[in-house]
Amino acid sequence: MNFSEKDNLQIKEKGISNEEVEDQIAIFKRGNLKVNITEAATVGKGISRIEATEKHELINFYNSEKSSYSILKFVPASGAASRMFKALHNFSEEFDPENDELRDYLDKKADADLQRFFDHVDKLPFYKHAVNKAKKSHPDYEDLSHDHQHSILVHTILDQDGLYLSNLPKGLVPFHKYDTHISTAFEEHLFEAAKYITVDGVARVHFTVAEGDREKFETEWNDVRERVEKSTGVKFEIHYSYQDPKTDTIAVTGEFEPFRTEEDTLFFRPGGHGALIENMNQLDADIVFVKNIDNVVTEDKVQQVADHKKLLGGKLLKVQTKVYEYLETLDKGNVSHEKLDEIQTFLNDELFVKSGSDGDMFVENLKHKLRRPLRVCGMVKNEGEPGGGPFLVKDSDGNTSLQIIEGAQIDNNNPEQAKTAREATHFNPVDIVCGLKDHKGEAYDLNEYVDEDMSFIADKTKDGKELKALERPGLWNGGMARWNTIFVEVPVETFNPVKTVSDLLKDSHQPA
Repeated sequence: MNFSEKDNLQIKEKGISNEEVEDQIAIFKRGNLKVNITEAATVGKGISRIEATEKHELINFYNSEKSSYSILKFVPASGAASRMFKALHNFSEEFDPENDELRDYLDKKADADLQRFFDHVDKLPFYKHAVNKAKKSHPDYEDLSHDHQHSILVHTILDQDGLYLSNLPKGLVPFHKYDTHISTAFEEHLFEAAKYITVDGVARVHFTVAEGDREKFETEWNDVRERVEKSTGVKFEIHYSYQDPKTDTIAVTGEFEPFRTEEDTLFFRPGGHGALIENMNQLDADIVFVKNIDNVVTEDKVQQVADHKKLLGGKLLKVQTKVYEYLETLDKGNVSHEKLDEIQTFLNDELFVKSGSDGDMFVENLKHKLRRPLRVCGMVKNEGEPGGGPFLVKDSDGNTSLQIIEGAQIDNNNPEQAKTAREATHFNPVDIVCGLKDHKGEAYDLNEYVDEDMSFIADKTKDGKELKALERPGLWNGGMARWNTIFVEVPVETFNPVKTVSDLLKDSHQPA
């Protein structure tokens, strides 16, 4: 690929090499690779169902052991709220209260979420604020028709001279209304974190944010700090990071030539949430809980969520302790055949890592399979919610392991693969706890455990022109493909994402 001097400078400023750009272009030419799913992970076959007695044991074990570890909560929070308000934006552009009737518009759209919004808008946490602003900008508001009021209210929620909520990071949108205050998802994550990651009176939380939004998050923290720390009795250490520009990826045309902007510069796009593996790699922690910014509940419901977080943490610490024990035994050498068989059985039955190795390489192969980051992932029964699913996957070397796979990674044109996909009973709510250090206390280089073949090509547009974009292997998909993985069933009540503004009207987001 021949790049100009201007191109070379731009690439260098990104912190990447020309070879990396050429490798990305080669991926475009290769196309998306489908994974080979051999079975859907189900309860008893890849997914553990923890009964009440064991649940209490794991929670107690986590509570008793956590003070020996550096624990942190990692929250990807760079997403904007724009998608959350998409239906309202469409309404604001399409609905004319002078000529249209709201009932007719809603019937035509047949959008249950939009219908719920208008039926219960008064229960939204920002409703009173929006109405007060609407009345100030429209002194005749009380005299207008019901439909006209709704139109003004939507514009007030969205527009720059109103609340301008869709321009906020999702983490800073008002989520819950209490008697004394209104809280954001950011604040709820802190309240939740205090329940299970506090060590010596301190809870450490790390948010990945868009670079231009950090000051907004810091302002929010300054506003809520006294309330949160007084309510929880916990001090917080809050840190932020941005997606590294060097994780951006080149965009190409349909002919696989580098896409150029109207200013004739190369066009790089953020590499998706998979790029955050680099942010995680920089964390100074033994144990890291991962959860999306919009998956929170109100304070009266948080204890159940916290208990299942402790359950996952206890499971991780139990298994990790066993892994460390086996690695220390293998390092000493002269291991009995019985012990080697025990370790092999552990890999097969506990971690679902299937691979064969005989002779002189057997011990080294066991070490190789054991010495890698460990994650325990909560899995929820599939009740129609979107999200990747848990599967047993065979790689190109014939090794089988547990993986979280997105629908786009599955070859649905292959009848057998499509059949296996339909057999999935659970989905991934992004409820993960990670062990980031080995038995010697050394941090893993997480980049070594990424499967780059799980990158994803998508069709996008820029300046009205079509392009192909490359997303790095998803953080909990290909980004963790070579980790050791355990799936544990968790109740659907622990999964309460806010994908549309109407989701805020669900019971999980309405304080008791």
